[in-house]
Amino acid sequence: MILNCLKRFKFVSQIEVQEFRTFKDGFFVKVKAALSCGWFLFVREYVDFCERNYSYHLQDAEGNLIARWDNAPHHPNVSTYPHHKHLRGEVLPSYSITCEEILEEIAGLIDRS
Repeated sequence: MILNCLKRFKFVSQIEVQEFRTFKDGFFVKVKAALSCGWFLFVREYVDFCERNYSYHLQDAEGNLIARWDNAPHHPNVSTYPHHKHLRGEVLPSYSITCEEILEEIAGLIDRS
């Protein structure tokens, strides 16, 4: 589950569940997580028996996009379509698609900042 994943990373200092719904074959969750470096991570996941839609939106304290990982099907030219990430104004392939993988990548971004 997303909340357990977020809790495992020490740089996640606060978790606010903004919306959580369950239904027969899945769930929808929307979370705002404060990071110890002053950044914020907004997570949105919809999962059911047939599909998973996600967005992990990382921004600084001023609201500027640092990175976003998602699988919205609007970049068919990316080799990992529909999975991709937005980083420094570019749309790039993304092999990080689980909560753990994305949080590991965020840890690296924090280390480099």
